[in-house]
Amino acid sequence: MTAITTIRIDHDALPHQFDRSRPDAVAEAIEAALREDGIAAETSDVISHIKIELPTTQLAAASAVLADLQLI
Repeated sequence: MTAITTIRIDHDALPHQFDRSRPDAVAEAIEAALREDGIAAETSDVISHIKIELPTTQLAAASAVLADLQLI
């Protein structure tokens, strides 16, 4: 069994390069960026935030990708 980490990013905290009016598209873009780096993440738009779920073993790599995207 793999431990799962959940990261939540408020819509209001999204950088300007993301279209806040299209949170589903933002979630898809984040998931694609993570998967391009080999991170098995699932993202979704959840009312007030973007939810990212990934194996905890990939948290450091995911953090680097999210930092590059200016999300953290």
